[in-house]
Amino acid sequence: MTAPLPYQPDPKLDLVLERVTEASPERVWLAWTQPKHLKKWFAPRPWTTEECEVDLRPGGIFRTVLRSPDGKDESRTTGCYLEVVQHQKLVWTIALEPGFRPAKSSGIPLFTATILLEPRGKGTKYTAIAMHQDAEGAQRHAEMGFHEGWGTVFNQMAEVAQTL
Repeated sequence: MTAPLPYQPDPKLDLVLERVTEASPERVWLAWTQPKHLKKWFAPRPWTTEECEVDLRPGGIFRTVLRSPDGKDESRTTGCYLEVVQHQKLVWTIALEPGFRPAKSSGIPLFTATILLEPRGKGTKYTAIAMHQDAEGAQRHAEMGFHEGWGTVFNQMAEVAQTL
């Protein structure tokens, strides 16, 4: 039986991606929380994750620098963890910087991400939710390729998690 989501996503404000992987929740957790593993999958190939910083606690930093195929650092994102439940749930936002300081706009729609991991046999049901302040932000994030991009990196993450 699947546990209910902690809230009902609003289709006007929230983007949701659900997938299942054969990797256990513990392995998916390692892939999401260890920079050495996260750097292998977080950017959709042929992009790469050049830098990653994780301070896995509420108020701690979640920072990445993605590099485009032409070698430019194109996406620098700094966020703040809000909730950490080992092997089950990660909540982070780019609306806040470490220490819960308000973030400056980075040019991408501000969102809060929730990653839910639920045991499914020997594998994991994976749910990623991107919550937005308004419908325009959600629409813009969708048009930027949320489902394609987050779907691609899920597949890459699942490959890495299987090896851990």
